[in-house]
Amino acid sequence: MAERDKLAHLLRRATFGPTAEEVDAAERDGLEATIARLVGPSDPNLGPPIPVITNDPVDSLPRDATGAQREAARKTRETQIATITNWWLDRMVVAGSQLEEKMAFFWHGHWATSIEKVDSAHLMLLQHNTFRRYGQGDFAAFVKAMVRDPALILWLDGQRNTRKAPNENLARELLELFCLGIGNYTEDDVKAGARALTGWVVERGSGKTRLDMSRYDAGEKTILGQTGKFDADGFADVLLNLPASQRFVARRLWFRFASGDPVPEEVLHKLVSAYHAGKGITTMLLAMFSHPAFLATRGQLVKQPLEWAVGAMRQLGLRPSTLAENDRKQLMNSLDGLDQVPFRPPSVGGWPHGAAWLTSHSIQVRLRLAEMLAARTPNSVLAKLNEAPQEGRPDALAKLLVVDAWTPRTRAVLDGAAKDSRKMLALGLVSPEYSVH
Repeated sequence: MAERDKLAHLLRRATFGPTAEEVDAAERDGLEATIARLVGPSDPNLGPPIPVITNDPVDSLPRDATGAQREAARKTRETQIATITNWWLDRMVVAGSQLEEKMAFFWHGHWATSIEKVDSAHLMLLQHNTFRRYGQGDFAAFVKAMVRDPALILWLDGQRNTRKAPNENLARELLELFCLGIGNYTEDDVKAGARALTGWVVERGSGKTRLDMSRYDAGEKTILGQTGKFDADGFADVLLNLPASQRFVARRLWFRFASGDPVPEEVLHKLVSAYHAGKGITTMLLAMFSHPAFLATRGQLVKQPLEWAVGAMRQLGLRPSTLAENDRKQLMNSLDGLDQVPFRPPSVGGWPHGAAWLTSHSIQVRLRLAEMLAARTPNSVLAKLNEAPQEGRPDALAKLLVVDAWTPRTRAVLDGAAKDSRKMLALGLVSPEYSVH
């Protein structure tokens, strides 16, 4: 594989979609330096700042609030929800620290929590900030922060988990979806884990969580072969001291950044060793991006709708916040039609993957959105296509969209549309070569 192809592959996976200029810069720096830059410290100022939302307007109302006050608070909440959704979509496009955004999105799918049930922009934003604070560091500290996360507690009914009536939802998902995976625990571990997580309550107005000792089970528990008076942190320690935990996280990263096929055992060992060496997710990412097996996964991932749309806007010089109102509505409606809107995963299992995104319905939605994005593409970007002779425009399009090469079938379609660069651009955006990376 040529050096530029390796760099393009890396950047397609580690960002939401690289521009041709970013690939050029990476080619000048080299593969090793580009990987180091991607996983290195990020500058949070390289993108629109995180909104400041200090409380939930509905949950902060006094008990004697009038109907008019409640209706106004509900409208304010709806505005807040729209604000954080639009903000994150905009930041995905323009943030300079692209891997940080990609990792926040990865963790959002991992700790999948939906505003549909939480119903608070304030709490969802608190969780989002936790993803940014802990998501590239020590997974143990991350898990301990998440078992206290108010949005996750509400999403999985943790506030109903008391010593008199244990609720197993959060404990089960910690074991199955977040930390270990199916086959590494028993139903008795779920029951004991639920007891360790009892007593946590959420103050919805302020977004604070606290341990109510009158609801907490302080008794002895046996979890995964360990016995003690475990609380939430103790439960997390038991989980994270198991080799299965680091292997589980490594598999999840491989699944979302490299391939839907199982990670080779030798690669898995390298990733786990890297985690232990650096006590964090960053060293695991560094090991994954540097491994020859990662470079061999080209063409094995289907872009998720958000990856596809955000990548297209990055490459076309578009930004959600500067689109006309009707175009912004079409963008959000299209993401809704594609079943992937920020802060709204469909279940605790997160979003689907692979061919599930390539239905006939989704192709039609993508095509309509692609036509709108192509129509709004600035002339300065379109000139990169128009400056090429007609027979060379598909090649210019491949460079613009960072596609390695077109198949003969796709090339024939693009050749037929080359007289109309905007039409050719829309067709390129929905091509198999662009949708699968």
